[in-house]
Amino acid sequence: MTDATLKDRLHTDLTDAMRARDKVRSGTLRMTLTAITNAEVAGDEAKELTDDEVLKVVAKEAKKRKEAATAYTEAGRPELAENEEAELAVLEGYLPKQLDDAELEQIVRAAVTETGATGMPQMGQVMKVAQAQIAGRADGGRVAAIVKKVLVG
Repeated sequence: MTDATLKDRLHTDLTDAMRARDKVRSGTLRMTLTAITNAEVAGDEAKELTDDEVLKVVAKEAKKRKEAATAYTEAGRPELAENEEAELAVLEGYLPKQLDDAELEQIVRAAVTETGATGMPQMGQVMKVAQAQIAGRADGGRVAAIVKKVLVG
C-alpha cells in the first residue's frame, strides 16, 4: 500500500461501491467505517486509529459476520446466512491472508520453545508470544485450540 491508510482505502472503496450501486459492498463498508469511528471516539478522548487498530476493527466485524452466518444457518434461515456470508467476503478482502493449520502450528511450536512451556499452566504465556507473531492472520479460537493440542502433546 502507498501513503494511503487502510481507513482511506475503505472510504475510497465505499465511494466506488456507491457509484457501482453495489448495495452489499457499500452497506458493509458503511457499517465498518461506523465501527471504526466508534472505536476512535470511545474512551476519554478521540484519537485517529492506526492501520493496525483499523485492521483489528475490520477483523472484529468479520468475526461478527461469521458468527451470525453460523447462527442463521443453525436456525434454518439460509437467506439471512447468505447475506452475512456476502458481507464477510467483502471484509475478508481487507484482512491479511489467513494462516493455514500447518503454518499456525509451526508458529505455536516456536512460541512453546521460546517460552519453555511444559504444560497447560503456561498456555497464557504461549498465547501471548504466538499472538504477537500471528497478528490478525488467524482467529484466536483456532490459535488456542492449536496451543492446547501442542501443550497436551
